[in-house]
Amino acid sequence: MLKDPVCGKRINRHRAQAGIEHKGWVYYVCCPLCQAEFQRDPERYAQPKMGEKAASPREKHLKR
Repeated sequence: MLKDPVCGKRINRHRAQAGIEHKGWVYYVCCPLCQAEFQRDPERYAQPKMGEKAASPREKHLKR
């Protein structure tokens, strides 16, 4: 379980509205409102402890 960085709701990454990549981290949000708010001001909400490290381009390629 992760926390939505905007509203703080605990969410399952597989049921999240969206996963937003920002500066090498992926942040999961619970609804379209939280997604819009995060995208409007990502620096306000992006905290590595609230997301998970994004896969490198090499790791993404190997998962295919």
